[in-house]
Amino acid sequence: MFYSFFKAASVAVALALPGVALAADYPTKPITLIVPYQAGGSVETMGRVFADALGNELGGKVLVKAQPGAGGKIGTTATANAAADGYTIALIPDSTILWPAIAEDVSYNLDSFTPMVTVALLQQALVTSKKSGIETFEDLVAASKAGKLSYADQNSISRAYVDYIAAQEGLDWVAVPTKGGGEMVPFLLGGKIDFAWSGGVHNRYLDDMNVVLGMIATPLQMTPDVPTIQSRYGIAMPTGTTIWAPAGLPEELKDKLIKASIAAAQSEAFTSLLNDKLGFPAAAISGDALTQTLNEVNESLVKVYETTKK
Repeated sequence: MFYSFFKAASVAVALALPGVALAADYPTKPITLIVPYQAGGSVETMGRVFADALGNELGGKVLVKAQPGAGGKIGTTATANAAADGYTIALIPDSTILWPAIAEDVSYNLDSFTPMVTVALLQQALVTSKKSGIETFEDLVAASKAGKLSYADQNSISRAYVDYIAAQEGLDWVAVPTKGGGEMVPFLLGGKIDFAWSGGVHNRYLDDMNVVLGMIATPLQMTPDVPTIQSRYGIAMPTGTTIWAPAGLPEELKDKLIKASIAAAQSEAFTSLLNDKLGFPAAAISGDALTQTLNEVNESLVKVYETTKK
């Protein structure tokens, strides 16, 4: 009788708290991890290794789905529109979510998502091919004044920051859109463009590329002697790369995913990828600290937009 009573009481609690029962069983099928950039780039590479580590932590499969296009907006929109059931999450740079909502006509904004854990810090930079003979930022400016140069961008925020530099230097650069580092690298090394904005994939090609300007606030991890946009112009790009879910994710699932994501971000496979191959600082930022960071980044991007909008 006591067992029957206990079982009935447990069922009653589960029915009263469906999120608890859902979290206990989760996942019961593969989870999709959307990456909004082309295969072969730094974010997609991180996504594949992170997905394996996250699957190990959750005891299920996490499948990477690359959805490139429109500067990351296609995959980001797909994430915002997905069911908030824990089976669609995404690895997306913070700027890919925040900037379009400020500067473009998109159907999403920060409130369209549940931010969970920032797992890495990007190392954005301007780079050239070693074959170009452009070895420093001063070389790039001089070459640009001698003739019109083209560069690879990956989204509207990279274009805005590069255009800001051009305006400060009195230059006119031609932007060539690419779908991510996987497309940028062959364009640059094949001589189709003169220089490129890189989200960090250049760290894997330092034998073939010159890093001429860091686009972040602090010195680049693998090329710390390269000047930064912060030191020259007083602005910088956001660096966070975060695990996101659609807005409305039940708290119990959110808590389970955050715990597993932090463990995955600290796994040997993921930290080894960041430190030994990509040259990205590792991170595990969540909760109030993440919310505060995103709000501060959003405010700074609004200021940049007001300065650079045409």
